[in-house]
Amino acid sequence: MVTQARVESLARKGFRSPDEAVARLAELAPVPEPIVDAVAAVADPDCALASLARIGEAWGRDRLLDALESDPVLRQRLLVVLGTSAALGDFLARHPELVTDLADGQLLTEPMTEDEHRRQMAGATTADELRVAYHRKLLHVVARDLNGLTTFVQSSAELSDLAVATLGAALEIARAEVTGADDCRLAIVALGKTGGHELNYVSDVDVIFVAEPAEGADQSAALTAGTKLAATVMRLCSDLTAEGTIWEVDAELRPEGSQGPLVRTVASHAAYYDRWATTWEFQALMKARYAAGDAELTRQYLDVVRPLVWRASTRPNFVADTRAMRRRVVEHIPAAHRDRQLKLGAGGLRDVEFAVQLLQLVHGRLDESLRSPTTLTALQALIDGGYVGRRDGAAMEEAYEFLRTLEHRIQLHRLQRTHVVPEDEDDLRRLGRSMGFRQDPVANLTREWQAQRRQVRRLHEKLFYRPLLEAVAALPTDSLRLTTEAARERLEALGFVDPAGALGHIQALTTGVSRRSAIQRSLLPAMLEWFAESPDPDRGLLTFRRVSEQLGESHWYLRKLRDEGTGAEQLARLVSSSSYVGDLLVRGPDTVALLGDDHELVPRSRERLTHEMVLAAARHRGGDAAFKAVRRVRRRELTRIGMADVLGRLDITEAGEALSDLTTATLEAALQAAIASVEDERGELGTRMAIVLMGRLGGHESAYGSDADVMFVHEPLEGADAQQAQSAATAVAQRLRAALGAAGVDPALEVDADLRPEGRNGPLVRSLSAFATYYEKWSAVWEAQALLRADPVVGDEALCERFRALIDPLRWPEGGTTEAEVREIRRIKARVDAERLPRGASPNTHLKLGRGGLADVEWTVQLLQMQHAHEVEGLRTTRTIPALRAAAGAGLLDEADAESLEAAWRMVSRVRNAVVLLRSRPAESMVEQSAERAGVAHLLGYGLDGGEVMVDDYLRTTRQARQVVERVFWGD
Repeated sequence: MVTQARVESLARKGFRSPDEAVARLAELAPVPEPIVDAVAAVADPDCALASLARIGEAWGRDRLLDALESDPVLRQRLLVVLGTSAALGDFLARHPELVTDLADGQLLTEPMTEDEHRRQMAGATTADELRVAYHRKLLHVVARDLNGLTTFVQSSAELSDLAVATLGAALEIARAEVTGADDCRLAIVALGKTGGHELNYVSDVDVIFVAEPAEGADQSAALTAGTKLAATVMRLCSDLTAEGTIWEVDAELRPEGSQGPLVRTVASHAAYYDRWATTWEFQALMKARYAAGDAELTRQYLDVVRPLVWRASTRPNFVADTRAMRRRVVEHIPAAHRDRQLKLGAGGLRDVEFAVQLLQLVHGRLDESLRSPTTLTALQALIDGGYVGRRDGAAMEEAYEFLRTLEHRIQLHRLQRTHVVPEDEDDLRRLGRSMGFRQDPVANLTREWQAQRRQVRRLHEKLFYRPLLEAVAALPTDSLRLTTEAARERLEALGFVDPAGALGHIQALTTGVSRRSAIQRSLLPAMLEWFAESPDPDRGLLTFRRVSEQLGESHWYLRKLRDEGTGAEQLARLVSSSSYVGDLLVRGPDTVALLGDDHELVPRSRERLTHEMVLAAARHRGGDAAFKAVRRVRRRELTRIGMADVLGRLDITEAGEALSDLTTATLEAALQAAIASVEDERGELGTRMAIVLMGRLGGHESAYGSDADVMFVHEPLEGADAQQAQSAATAVAQRLRAALGAAGVDPALEVDADLRPEGRNGPLVRSLSAFATYYEKWSAVWEAQALLRADPVVGDEALCERFRALIDPLRWPEGGTTEAEVREIRRIKARVDAERLPRGASPNTHLKLGRGGLADVEWTVQLLQMQHAHEVEGLRTTRTIPALRAAAGAGLLDEADAESLEAAWRMVSRVRNAVVLLRSRPAESMVEQSAERAGVAHLLGYGLDGGEVMVDDYLRTTRQARQVVERVFWGD
C-alpha cells in the first residue's frame, strides 16, 4: 500500500515512469522530500532521477545527498542540467567529482573569455584528457545557460570560444605526435557558426587549414607535415572512445571541397579564390576568423580573402549562385523532415541567416558597419543603418533566438547533432518544459514554434523586399528608408538588370491612397521574391504593372491577388518566365481570372472549342466581327494552354494536342464564318468545302507560333456550275486566310497552303476530282510522304471522308514503297540536309535539321510507315509517337532504338516550344546566349542554373537518336 501510494504521489508530481522512480529513490534512500520536489520540477524528472542514481552509485550516495542538501544553489544547477541532458548525466556518472564544479562560489556566473578557455584547455596532453576537459567546460556553459546566468547570445559565443580553444589544444597534441611538425607553420581558420561566435551545442566545426614552411624548411615537406597535423586534429576531435566524442571538424568549405588538398599555402588559396571560387564560398568566408595555430599566418590569409568577400555582390554570377544556393538548401531536406526542420525548412534558421547574409553582401560593400560575422550583431547593424525596419528587426531577432534555443535544447538531450523537432510526446514534453512551458508543454511549445516559423517566413520576405517599396513611396517606414542607391543595389542582387526601371514600376504600383495601391503594397514583397526566382524579373515586373493598370480597380482582380496566394504566385511565375504568355495577358488581362483554379488550367476539348467559336461567330453574321469573335476565343485559349505549360501541367504531346485542337476549332469556325460572308455577297456557294490539316497540325503536334499548314478541297453540288463553284470556294479560302492572318489585338494565325499540289504555282483550292486526277498522273513520292500527315477533319464531313479514302492508298501503298522510292526519299532527305541548313548553323544544335533533330526522327518514322503501314495497322496514323511505338511493337525497331528516337523528338520539341514561350519568337537552333539558355532551362525544369546540363542532355539525346537514324533510315 505504501509503495502504491508512493507511485501515485510521484505520478502526480510529474514523473512519467513512477514505478521506476520509486526504484531509483530506493537506491538513493533516504531522499528528503524537498529534493524529490526539486527533481519533479525539472524538464524531465525521470531522466534527472536516473542520472542522480548513477552519480550516487559512482560517487557515494551519502556524499551526493549531502551536497544536494547543504548547497541549494548546486542542487538547482545540477538538477536542471540532469533534467535536460541525459548525455551530461552520463558524463557526471563517469566523473562524479565534477558535480562540485556547480557549487555556489565554484561555477563562474559570467561566461569565460576565449583566453581563459585556451589556458584551461591547454593542460590536456592526451586525446581522452582533451575530451574530459572539453566536456567539463561544456558542463559549465550548459549550467550557466539553463540556470539563466547567461543569455543565448553569450552561451553561443562561449561555445565558439571553447571550440577554438579545443582546436588549439588538439593542435598541440598533434604536434607532439607528428614527425616533422616543426617544418610547418599551420593556421586553423574558423568558419561557419564557430567563426561567427554563434556555435550550437553540437555542430560540425567548419575550418580551413592554411600552411607555410617554417623558416629554412622545404615547402613540400612542410605541406606534408601540415596535412598530417590537420588530419590528426580532425581525428582527435571526432574519434569516439569511452569518454565520448567532441565534434566533427569539417574542412569541406576549403577550395575544391573534399576533392582539394586538406592544406594550402596563402598563395594557393589566393589563386583559387581569384579564378575559381563561387559566390557561396565567399558567403562562407564572411565568418572567417582565427581559431588556432599561427596567428600571423591567419592574418595574411584574411588579408587576402576579406576584400574578395565584399566584392562578391558585383560578380556576374552573383544572382545565379545565390539562387542555386537557396535551391540546394531546400533540396537537401529529406522529405520526411521537411515540416519539422528547424534549420533548413521554410521559416527556419537558414531563412534568417540567408536574408541577413544576403543584405550584408549587397550593402556591406560600401558600408563597413555591416560586416559582422555574427547573425544577430549583423542584424542590429542592418537596423541601425536603415536597411531593416526596427520593428521587423526586433521580431526577427526574437524568432531567431527562440528557434536557436529550441535547437539547443533538442541537441542537449543526447549531445547529438540534429535540427529536427521530434514527434515523440515525451521528447516534446521535455523540450516544452525546458523552454518554460509548464502548462500543457507539448501543445504550447508546438503552437509557439509554428507561430515563430510563420513569423520568420513573413519577415524573410519583408526584410529584403518591403524596403524597396518604402524607398519609392510615401509609406510608414518604421524608422526605415533605403536610399535610391541602396534600393538599386538590392534590386541588382535580386537579378534585375534595370533597377532604376524596376523602382519606377514599384512606385507606379504602390503610390497613392487607393484600394488598389494598398493591396499592391501588401502584395509586392512576395511578388518581388517570386519575380526574382524566375528568368527575367524585369519583364515580370513590367508585365505585372501593365496588367494591373489595365484591370485597374477590378474587384475580382484585386481579390484574387490579395486572397488567392496560389493565383498571385502563378501570375508572378508566368510573367517573369514567359514573354509569350505575358504578351497574351497584356492583350487580354481578363484571363488572369483563370489562375488559382486547377480546373481552369486544363485545355478545352476540340468539340467544346468548336461549339463555342461557332456560336461566337454566328452572333455576327458575316463580316469582320465574326472573325474577331473567333480570334478572341483563340487568344483566351492560347493563354490557357501557355499558362498550363509554363506551370508544368502539360507534357509535350499534351501541349501539341491542345494547340492542334485549338487551331482545328479555329479553322472550323472561321470556315463557317467565311462561307456565310461569301454567301452574303454571292448567294449560295454551290459547293461543299473541307480543309485538310497538314504537317505538324495534321500530326496533332502543333507548336507555339506554328502556321496552320492546310489544303483546301471542294466538291461542287450536283447541277452547279463548276467554274462558279471553283471561284466561290477560292473566295472562301482567301477570306478565311486574310481574316485569320490580319494584324490585330488578338494573335494572328497564318494559314499556309504551300503543301498543296504544285505548291504556290497551283490553285489555292482544288476540287476533289482535280485532286484525284493530279495524284493519279503527277504525284511524286515526296507528296505521298507529305500526305502521311494529312488529316481531313474540318468542313463537310462526307467530303472529308471521301478525301481520306482518296489519299490512303497513296500514303499507305499496298505492298509498301519500292526500292526506287526508298532511294528517292533518301536522296531528297540528303538534299534537304545539305541545302536547307542555314549558313553558320551547327548541325549538332539545329532543332529541325540537325543531327538527331526533328527531321531525322520524323523522316525515319515516315519511311517505316510508307514501307509497312499496309501490313501494320498501328502505323496508319498522322502522329509521330504512336507510329514510332507501333513500329517498335511490330518488331520493325528495337525497343531501345525507339526509345532513343522518342527521347530526341520530345527533347527537341520541348526546346522549340520553350524558346517561343520564353521570347515570343522561334529559334532555328539551340539558343546560345546564357540568359536565354537559363530561361529555357528554367521552363524545362532544369532550374535557372541548369543551362549547361540542359545542353549536355540535348547533345547526348540527339547523338543517340542520330545513331539510330543512320542505321534505320540510311541503312548504314
